[in-house]
Amino acid sequence: MNILITGGAGYLGTELCLRLMQRTDIETVTVYDNLSRKNFNFFLGPEKLDSKVRFVEAEILDSYTLEKEVNKADCVVHLAAKVTTPFADESAHLFDQVNNWGTAELCRAAENSSRCKRIIYMSSAGVYGSGEEAVNLTTPPNPKTFYGISKLKGERHAERLAGKKEVSIVRCANVYGYSKSMRFDAVINRFVLHARHHGRVTINGDGDQKRAFVHVDRVSLFLERLIFSANMQPRYNLTDADHTVNDIAYTLKEILPETEMLYVDQQLKLRQITVAPDRNVDALIGAKEITLEEELREFSDKMA
Repeated sequence: MNILITGGAGYLGTELCLRLMQRTDIETVTVYDNLSRKNFNFFLGPEKLDSKVRFVEAEILDSYTLEKEVNKADCVVHLAAKVTTPFADESAHLFDQVNNWGTAELCRAAENSSRCKRIIYMSSAGVYGSGEEAVNLTTPPNPKTFYGISKLKGERHAERLAGKKEVSIVRCANVYGYSKSMRFDAVINRFVLHARHHGRVTINGDGDQKRAFVHVDRVSLFLERLIFSANMQPRYNLTDADHTVNDIAYTLKEILPETEMLYVDQQLKLRQITVAPDRNVDALIGAKEITLEEELREFSDKMA
């Protein structure tokens, strides 16, 4: 099987690529990325890239190159996206171009390909917007940010292929955890870095806002299993647990007792989103068996 991963040199793509290249039933893993986040760590580190890994540096809006690579793939995992946590309301035009129209280009190429049979689109729990009640797959999307709106538009392009291709949409919670291609704009990753090296974490608002989170290792395992699943569902909510920002900060303080908490605009109540567990996710990768404290302690120990 030949796999194409758009955005494959990024945070999620790196971990998925490292998993897939170990499999003997995969002939080629093509990593398609424009390196806009300067993810050169993808090429470095002790985990050497296997000879089956091909790298293509190109834009998701480069129709010619994209179509050429899609035509070589049996399955496409579409991770390429404009993501700027926490500034999800900046650069509306760029969000729309990359996340909406970039996905449209990918789906057009997949629709015209006789080889490509399966498309996995990485969406976001951000399409649900915010609210007090936990959302599930029956909850109508109601995005509140330009990022969420653009990801929902991308879903619509993927849905259009249903009946022509095997399509699955994965609404992913906030991802955290160690990777050689780190994202330090994600809240837990940023907290671990700052607690470890600055002795302080900065909390916006009162810290009681609750968010859904999932570990990067669980995401890469889920995507690997989904690629080969004989019972791929049209939609998943990929989440592990809901935590408040204060939960995360005080768990880190248990691990690193010298950590100070700095609150900014503590009087503000910020948006929150919680996501109910998806039994179809557990069916593929099982229930999570490690605590947040254990994960953060392991994460902190991997920091220099």
